[in-house]
Amino acid sequence: MRVFSVACIAALSAGNLVSAGSWFGGNDASVKEADKVPGNSPLQFCEKDHGQDIVHIKQVDLLPNPPESGAELVIHATGTVSETIEDGAYVQLVVKYGLIRLVSTKASLCEQVENVDLKCPIEKGVLSITKSVDIPKEVPPGTYNVFADVYNADHKPITCLQATVTFGMNKKTAESIESAGDL
Repeated sequence: MRVFSVACIAALSAGNLVSAGSWFGGNDASVKEADKVPGNSPLQFCEKDHGQDIVHIKQVDLLPNPPESGAELVIHATGTVSETIEDGAYVQLVVKYGLIRLVSTKASLCEQVENVDLKCPIEKGVLSITKSVDIPKEVPPGTYNVFADVYNADHKPITCLQATVTFGMNKKTAESIESAGDL
């Protein structure tokens, strides 16, 4: 869905800020199933009331899930926008690598949705989006936590999402480390 992609793109754009993979990833066993965004992704709704959210996410699927560094990630999202999202909408974005805060910023949502070929205003209705992104092979192994709290220009909540991803060493990285050890 387009506005989910707002959050997702805010997330993806966090990906652009920190590497596209930072938004998505592994499963957190402590997460309550009711808080999970429907579909095949690690996305979760933030722990707050979502009754007034402008975007109601129906489903988000990632392929592959979890994402892999150096690979293409396909995101498919669907949902409903209950009122027009105007220019001036914004996302409060925090990305952490373990305990280290990599990004803490307020970004224009309307600029971010351009990454999925959308433009503000985003009209109300049922929306669907599919987007492919390349995850850089240089994404360091470790756990990334992303928090995106999204608001319309009038500060009404659009949605709030979070995700945890753990990137391990892929085969190439492991081979490089082994080769370096032989020197």
